[in-house]
Amino acid sequence: MFEFLRNAGAFIIALGILVAVHEWGHYYVARRCGVFVKRFSIGFGKPIWSKTDRHGTEFALAAIPLGGYVRMLDERIDEVPPELSSQAFNRKSVGQRMAIIAAGPGVNFIFAAIALYVMYLIGISTVKPVIGDVAPQSIAAQAGLTEQMEITHIGERETPDWEAVNFELMSHIGQSSMEMTVVNPRGVSQQRTLNITAWNFDEESESPLRSMGITEFRPEATLNVAYVAETSAAAKAGLEKGDLITALNGESVESWQALVEEIQAKPGEEVVISVNRAGQTYDLSATIGRRDTPDGQSGYLGVSPYAEPWPDGYVFTHQYGILEAIGKAVDKTWRLMTLSVEMIGKLVTGDVSVKNLSGPIAIAQGAGNSAGYGLVYFLSFLALISVNLGIVNLLPLPMLDGGHLMYFTIEWITGKPVPEEVQEWGFRIGAMLLFTIMSIAIFNDITRLS
Repeated sequence: MFEFLRNAGAFIIALGILVAVHEWGHYYVARRCGVFVKRFSIGFGKPIWSKTDRHGTEFALAAIPLGGYVRMLDERIDEVPPELSSQAFNRKSVGQRMAIIAAGPGVNFIFAAIALYVMYLIGISTVKPVIGDVAPQSIAAQAGLTEQMEITHIGERETPDWEAVNFELMSHIGQSSMEMTVVNPRGVSQQRTLNITAWNFDEESESPLRSMGITEFRPEATLNVAYVAETSAAAKAGLEKGDLITALNGESVESWQALVEEIQAKPGEEVVISVNRAGQTYDLSATIGRRDTPDGQSGYLGVSPYAEPWPDGYVFTHQYGILEAIGKAVDKTWRLMTLSVEMIGKLVTGDVSVKNLSGPIAIAQGAGNSAGYGLVYFLSFLALISVNLGIVNLLPLPMLDGGHLMYFTIEWITGKPVPEEVQEWGFRIGAMLLFTIMSIAIFNDITRLS
């Protein structure tokens, strides 16, 4: 219940911020162009709070927090008295109308850069992309990658951490080869070419990295319990944070991985877990939990371990000064924008499955998880979603900002507006397409939960 409330709260806050930013862009440029704004609403439906400013604009918070809108005076919709006709949206030039519509996505991109700028000023801890293991006969093994190599570049782009590596891997989906620069344990930089012609993987069950046969380096897990999940099999058995697990069913446990394998092989079974707690040995009886996996049921205990310390230099902080952070934030924002466009293109061509589409449930989980890690991670999440919101809104689909811009571009070229009947049919088709896309995304979310 706590996790649900945390995710829901973080989702509402994140969406509220991003919608407010997007609609403020429309509102601000509309006011600068002399358009009368009747309502600025965060959310849909009946207002639960509203206030009208001295310019006559009503600012409202509505009951359904899944979007927002700016309602401008428009003679095509409203009965406009002659003295206000000059403030109607439809009376403005094509250039002004295009600026008003484009301002929403544009401010989303600006907000993303600002969020990343603040993140880089505060500093965000991350890990160097050092390979921990390479699966035999995998794409990575065939290219000559080995453990302890650090991935410094993919193509021409620098990869200082695993997030950057995953971004660049995703950008190469559908290609035949990928250039990778690595530094071996002796500090020598080497070029590797990965043949990815036959690179296929299930996005729902594995990451791009693992599908290539690469496992990230992580310090060895100890047998000391760091966390016990509430209501889990471990919690019901009485395991506590700080316990040292020494044996399972009387057999000594040599490593955390060995313990995991034993637990996974015993779904629903009764076991005896021996622990050392403050110098005393206790035998705890536990019923192993069950969870479904693609290969059938797997045992689940509900604990996580402490790990050995990271080697020197593996963990570092992305933190920059006031001026340097500007360049880093702009570069990261641009990469998020280009990667978003690339992924949409791969969806259209079929290189990326529609199973990758995510809806509000996945976004809520991401918001809750990032908020749980702290402010800098939440800022990073906001930047990512803000960029995606801006890019999606620029798609040339009626009902979206991009659809309006498409109509205005045609008007600018031909010198006359697109006929109302054509626009109406476009909006109907656009609404149907958006409904279909959202249905697929929500279905994907529900499938991931099951």
